[in-house]
Amino acid sequence: MVIVEVSRGLPYVYGDGNGAHLSEVDYIVEGDHEPAPELPNPPPTEIDRTVARLIASEIDDGACLQIGIGGMPNAVCKLLLESGVLDLGVHTEMLTDGIAELYQAGRITGARKTLDPGKIVYTFALGSRALYAVADRNSDLCCNQVDYTNSPHIIMQNDRVVAINNTTQIDLQRQAASESDGHRHISGTGGQLQFVRGGYASKGGESFICLSSTYCKQGEPRSRIVLDLTPGNIVTTPRSDVMYVVAEYGMVNLKGKSVAERAKALISIAHPDFREHLERQAYDHRLILHGASF
Repeated sequence: MVIVEVSRGLPYVYGDGNGAHLSEVDYIVEGDHEPAPELPNPPPTEIDRTVARLIASEIDDGACLQIGIGGMPNAVCKLLLESGVLDLGVHTEMLTDGIAELYQAGRITGARKTLDPGKIVYTFALGSRALYAVADRNSDLCCNQVDYTNSPHIIMQNDRVVAINNTTQIDLQRQAASESDGHRHISGTGGQLQFVRGGYASKGGESFICLSSTYCKQGEPRSRIVLDLTPGNIVTTPRSDVMYVVAEYGMVNLKGKSVAERAKALISIAHPDFREHLERQAYDHRLILHGASF
């Protein structure tokens, strides 16, 4: 049995396999026709902008973007607006306001995409009313099923994929925990790991995991770069998959690095107040051998 709820408050979007012919529907229910819920977009912080500058400097003409949720990925879009980068493509899970602004400014054309050229491919949109207006009856945008947008084997078919995602904590082995605070859930898994893998496998592709170096808990600053993850934290992206990690103190590429090299690289972009302690912990637990240059 197929039951469809209709609402004039939602944008009408084009895509493959996401429609049903009237003959396939058993019942139609009138919705409340209220406007679609909006996700506020607070202005980027100085830390967001610093991280975004590091990532934006790696993005060239014709890159194919995946933008995750959060201030830092959206700040990258703001900086790309100010740069001269052209002919960007998009193959993403989430359609964001930052992507819509780049599209309206003419920076996103999809002309150099290998797969779905000329199309912004996504599986859901969440943001402002202006974002929904861009998506409404716009044939440049293609809303596809999530098993298409998020499959690494499909993502990698576009050249120069740039995947940009947030994390909340990363350990010195480079395990990224992006969905919980200990046993308390913050979000679902989302497509982070799939886009990390698809981006790395793409010809000329890159994946970026970004984070602020510290956060405040119970009035005290704490490092997001740690020896061990908080007990109960869920690993979203395993250490074997993480490529670039970016904080406001720098960017490091961890692919192909030894355990000691990973630990030293991550300590180098931690907040200065925590580096000495992290280095001591790394030595004590033999991630870094005594006498090794730091």
